[in-house]
Amino acid sequence: MKKMLMASLALLVAGQAFAADPASQRKEAFKQYKPVVGEMGKMVKGEIPYNKDEFAKQAAKLEQLSQQPWQYFPAGSGAGKTDAKPEIWSKPADWQKAIDNHKAATAKLKQVALTGDLAAIKAQFGATQQTCKACHKDFRKD
Repeated sequence: MKKMLMASLALLVAGQAFAADPASQRKEAFKQYKPVVGEMGKMVKGEIPYNKDEFAKQAAKLEQLSQQPWQYFPAGSGAGKTDAKPEIWSKPADWQKAIDNHKAATAKLKQVALTGDLAAIKAQFGATQQTCKACHKDFRKD
């Protein structure tokens, strides 16, 4: 019984350590982007049939996701195993501008998706992806 209690306590502490680790939390937040962007990308490329309602649902989810990861970049969280470049903390105005650009692009994609105009959706999806690429270029290690 004592060993079981100790093992449970160790798992609880390990879980709390993970939850308190901003690098792990932001990686987890960004991991949620992949299936959403992936499905939308397949529709835009014609790899799967375009479905207006499903695309709009995914665009709304992406806009919601775009609000989340930034809280996991507190000062001092650039040390250790992370893909974040130090410029996040050394150039906070540039970092904030990249975040704002991304949030604006995802909000616009959400609105454009509601129109069902596939040409406009493709253009805005591309513009939204560019905000991701720009941020990765300037603020993420390869």
